[in-house]
Amino acid sequence: MKLERVCVVGAGAIGSLLIGHLGTVVETTVLTRREEHASSLNEKGLKVSGKSELQTTVKASTKPADLGDIDLVIIATKALAVEASAKMIAGHFPNAHVLMIQNGLGCEEIVSKYGGWPVISAVTFMSGTRHSDTHVEYELDTATWMGPWAESNARYDDVKQIEELVNKSGLIAEAYEDLLPHQWSKLIFNSAINSISAVTDLPHAKPFAVQDNIEDLGHLVLNMMNEAKEIAAARGVILADDPWKMNVNAVNKGSTSGEDYAHVPSMLDDVRNKRLTEVDWITGSIVREAKKAGVPAPYHETMYRLVKAHEASWTFENTSH
Repeated sequence: MKLERVCVVGAGAIGSLLIGHLGTVVETTVLTRREEHASSLNEKGLKVSGKSELQTTVKASTKPADLGDIDLVIIATKALAVEASAKMIAGHFPNAHVLMIQNGLGCEEIVSKYGGWPVISAVTFMSGTRHSDTHVEYELDTATWMGPWAESNARYDDVKQIEELVNKSGLIAEAYEDLLPHQWSKLIFNSAINSISAVTDLPHAKPFAVQDNIEDLGHLVLNMMNEAKEIAAARGVILADDPWKMNVNAVNKGSTSGEDYAHVPSMLDDVRNKRLTEVDWITGSIVREAKKAGVPAPYHETMYRLVKAHEASWTFENTSH
């Protein structure tokens, strides 16, 4: 596998972190949705601050044909934008592998409808804040896990090469022959944390792990996670990590400034900005997996419907009754 030219599709926080770092070690291009975004990147490049201090020159466009032949396409959009991204690159980049970095399950199937690229699945725990089209702050320097999607012809050796490239750039990657145990571990963590946060308007913080009294939120979080663990087992998935421990470790670690940890999950950010969430791909995917397995999922069904109802409520704002 050749890894001389990389194209990142989607320059949000995660995409920008990849662009900024990979641009220091390999020719990196960017496929954007907005013309002004591409123009800004072409003129100013991309600045990374925080955990890394970098300034990278990149070539950006809204048209795949402008970017030439590509060895690796990284789709780093939210799940909601995957189909639009796949349509954009359909018929282009015939020699590329495609690396998918999304929350939840099911995005690989969408991309495979638009081309025969070898597909690699990934989930990431790194995070950042996108300050502008040309500036991202690198906040949480944790790993991106990746592995060959079982239904494509991607090979583990290919994934190892991508792991080496990402690590060389200053980010952290870990390659696995079977990503599902890791993918499900994060899915279960995300399903509880994101949906509860979206409904309650509470950032992920210490209350998510407290179980001292009957009213404490930690009971609901643990019950959701235990329910999802039963569903994973029924689908034949052995988890790589315990989602409850991931939750406890996150809320107890604090920040470098000594303040209590309080992270705004992506679905809470979406709700606060009245954008559609990824709930169909996260909590909704566990509901669908439960139905396939014939396992009850009352916690997940309830939280899934509440988030969907919250989205629907925006239609009724400013309506007189």
